[in-house]
Amino acid sequence: MIPVTPKPEPADFEATVRAPGRAFLKKFPSLSSQQFRKHNYWKKCLPDLRHAYGKICAYSACWVQTEGTVDHFWPLSAKPALAYEWSNYRLAFSKLNSYKGDSTDVLDPFHIQPGWFVLNFNNFFVEPNVGLSQNVLTAVEKTVEVLRLNADDRLVELRFEIVKDYAQENLTLAYL
Repeated sequence: MIPVTPKPEPADFEATVRAPGRAFLKKFPSLSSQQFRKHNYWKKCLPDLRHAYGKICAYSACWVQTEGTVDHFWPLSAKPALAYEWSNYRLAFSKLNSYKGDSTDVLDPFHIQPGWFVLNFNNFFVEPNVGLSQNVLTAVEKTVEVLRLNADDRLVELRFEIVKDYAQENLTLAYL
């Protein structure tokens, strides 16, 4: 994972996502995830999210070739008031969004510092960097575990393929 800089919300976000979402929340102060799914106004901003973050998954730092998903960094179950807030959205691979689920144990890509995560070129696993404080080390390990960054063979293979393409000069350092 690499640090991600928050981008400004789209000009029409208030009208298309926040206002209808807040109106819905006022009617139903106590909600189930099924009720939220029927009022998923956040999907309207997915093209803007993809554009704002260059189609890069916030959790894997890899290009999202298909649509991707709007991840609520703070899950609906934990902070429903943030369900319709741009600042709570992260572009994510669908599978990583699913793995994360309602977890609040994943580091926020907006707050990750350079060097917290490293790529082990022997096995293409994402690992905590040496010398981290115990709190950061634990948070990095928990993030890797929850998102299955090393347990999902497809994610490991994706990292290998990217490095292989770079080594074969099919990708430039600027592209990476």
